[in-house]
Amino acid sequence: MEKASKVTIKGQILIPGDIRKRHHIEPGSEVRFVEYGNVVCIVPIVADPVAAAWGMLPSKPSLTDDLLEERKRDKARE
Repeated sequence: MEKASKVTIKGQILIPGDIRKRHHIEPGSEVRFVEYGNVVCIVPIVADPVAAAWGMLPSKPSLTDDLLEERKRDKARE
């Protein structure tokens, strides 16, 4: 996805609305600017990175569920 925005005389930019919504950037949110060579990335700063990452990984297949099922089968064979 590529979007463009002009820099104002004060060095401000407008983050497009759909990007703000998708990344939960609201008035008062803080962002970090990260440079990679000639590329500048804007990264939202989250208060609790663990909570923000919760649910990012697919829930199925659950390795925990698989392990518990395997343990039940092992116990039944004993």
